[in-house]
Amino acid sequence: MVQKKIEANLAMVEAHFGSEADGRVDEAVGLYTDDIIWEAPSRNIVLHGKQEVADNYREMFSGFKDVEFRTLDRFATEDRVVDDSVISLEITKDGFMPFPVGTKVQMRLTHIFEIRDGKISKEIGIEGPPKAV
Repeated sequence: MVQKKIEANLAMVEAHFGSEADGRVDEAVGLYTDDIIWEAPSRNIVLHGKQEVADNYREMFSGFKDVEFRTLDRFATEDRVVDDSVISLEITKDGFMPFPVGTKVQMRLTHIFEIRDGKISKEIGIEGPPKAV
């Protein structure tokens, strides 16, 4: 039973990243609990609830395209998933990052997901500094 829960948690995070990469905001947010807490500590952002996160995603995703996640390491317990990845994207909107439109960027991105009742109840995204590639 524990192993099945761990496998389900890993599959949920994989589905979440797939939704994010394709800009499918409703699907990504659908994997959250109603009282989700979403944090990006390096940008001093803490969001509460699905609507705040969805609004943030729509704004964020309007600023880039061609998103790819390359997983370096991912592991899970019954109530947590940790993912260490490199994300690649292209800037499509001024002001999103300190790079001009058209710049291809990579950055290290480590996530800590807390899982409750089969959904993500907290997501912490620890972002490394972005670099042009």
